[in-house]
Amino acid sequence: MSDYIGSDIIHPVAKQLDTYNAHDIDAFMQWWADDCQYYAFPDELLANGATEIRARHVTRFQEPDLCGLLLSRMVMDNMVIDHETVTRTFPNGVGELDVICIYLIEDGKIAKAWFKTGTPRLHKQPR
Repeated sequence: MSDYIGSDIIHPVAKQLDTYNAHDIDAFMQWWADDCQYYAFPDELLANGATEIRARHVTRFQEPDLCGLLLSRMVMDNMVIDHETVTRTFPNGVGELDVICIYLIEDGKIAKAWFKTGTPRLHKQPR
């Protein structure tokens, strides 16, 4: 049996999404453990530690259209699984992609995260 309460587990995930959408790198990084690991699902390590996660997101937060829309969330023990649609500025235009985000929470921070991304869909451009 876990000592965690569901809302306590959700809190760091919800706050990191809020700060992601605000493009606030300092507030965003508060929710990641110093030794966290960030993966492309299932096992491609993209960033090892908070310094590398910060570096990945500094550039991303410069995208003017960047926004994650939470579609659903589930919690089991100390894991949170989100389904989001993320709007991005791709090299060939603004679009979106579906993302499954899996977060392992330890001591009130994200200790590990895995991201499974779908195929980007470009928004239709006005003629």
